[in-house]
Amino acid sequence: MSLKRPSVILVAAATCGLGLSACATLQRGPIGNPNVHLPTKMVDLSRYAGLWYEIGRYENGFERGCEGVTAEYTRRDDGLVGVLNTCRQGGVDGPVNTVEGRARVVPDSGDARLKVSFFGPFYLGDYWVLDHADDYSWSIVGEPSGRYLWLMSRTAKPSQEVRATILSRAAELGYDLALLHQTRHRP
Repeated sequence: MSLKRPSVILVAAATCGLGLSACATLQRGPIGNPNVHLPTKMVDLSRYAGLWYEIGRYENGFERGCEGVTAEYTRRDDGLVGVLNTCRQGGVDGPVNTVEGRARVVPDSGDARLKVSFFGPFYLGDYWVLDHADDYSWSIVGEPSGRYLWLMSRTAKPSQEVRATILSRAAELGYDLALLHQTRHRP
C-alpha cells in the first residue's frame, strides 16, 4: 500500500505540472521586445498605489476580450501590495470580471520589480514598472520575456499629449507598438 501512495502523488504532481505548463504556453504571445532591460527608475509604492486605467496592452490569454480594464493597487499591512484587476468582458458595457492578487517587492529593485500572484503561491509572475511619469500620472509595465506590456494612466482617456508621451517612451524602450491593443473605456 505504501508503494502505491507515492506513485499516485507523483502522477498527480506531474499532471498538475503539465497542466500549469500548458496554461502558461497557451497564453504566450509574440515577443514584442526581445531586449527588455531592468527598470532603472525607482518607484514610490505609496504614490503608485491607487487606481490605474489600462490604455493599451499586448493581447494575452487572461485579458482576451477585455475592455474598460483597470488595476487598483493598495499597500497591505503585511508588507505586500494588494492588486485588484477589473475588466468588462466583450466590450465597454460588458459584464464586469475581477480578479484579486498580491505582490511582493523584489529586494534591491528600487520597488520597480514585483512578483505578482493571482493563483496562490504556486505561480508568480514578473511585474516590472519600466517607466513612469514623475507625477505618477502614467506608467509602463512589462516583464522580462517581452511578451507582455501594459500602458497605464490615472485617467481613462489621457490627453493626446500624454498618450503620445507614453507611446513614444514605450517605443524607446524597444516595444513594437504594432502589437498594441488600444484598450477602450466608456465615454
